[in-house]
Amino acid sequence: MTVSDQGKEIERKLEEDVERKKAEAVMEAVLFTMGDSVEVAKLAEIIEEDVRKTKEILEGMKQNYEEEDRGITLIELEDAVQLCTKPQMYEYLIQVAKTPRKFVLTDTLLETLSIIAYKQPVTKLEIERIRGVSCEHAVNRLLEFCLIKEVGRLDAPGRPLLFGTTEEFLRSFGVKSLDELPKLNAVQMEEFKQQAEAEVQLALDI
Repeated sequence: MTVSDQGKEIERKLEEDVERKKAEAVMEAVLFTMGDSVEVAKLAEIIEEDVRKTKEILEGMKQNYEEEDRGITLIELEDAVQLCTKPQMYEYLIQVAKTPRKFVLTDTLLETLSIIAYKQPVTKLEIERIRGVSCEHAVNRLLEFCLIKEVGRLDAPGRPLLFGTTEEFLRSFGVKSLDELPKLNAVQMEEFKQQAEAEVQLALDI
């Protein structure tokens, strides 16, 4: 490679670095302002890159946040990403937020949520058949906490509502997609219960 070629290569890399930093700044601004998840495809459209390249830039942003020990991070939720506070920062947020309301993810709520997560889309009747008791109160509470949502109606007499999990559910349990849901044992269930309580309580009270 000649000196001229080396100079052109350095110039090209500098230009790529400038463009990447600009793309990072644009996506960071969008994610911060939205305060919720944004589809990767939409971000790709905004920075005028393909989805593969956009994911690569987002991964670089996430690594930088970790390496610089920042208070924020990027989380993946299905085909979307969200800019959020690191869990270890919650204790500091509570100091400036109002006093948290009491939030308890009871065994009944957790059991109902687990059924919905693994069986979705599912009706109340199907949940009750599995649990053996009424699920009306549990479903209403889970809807209130935004861990589940109505996703349609079953094509059957009475057209009962179908329920499924939300992005808030993914955030609360620390998974990118439903494909990552583990086979629960007693220890995991208790850990997920505590994580979900902390996440949802913060979302409700800040």
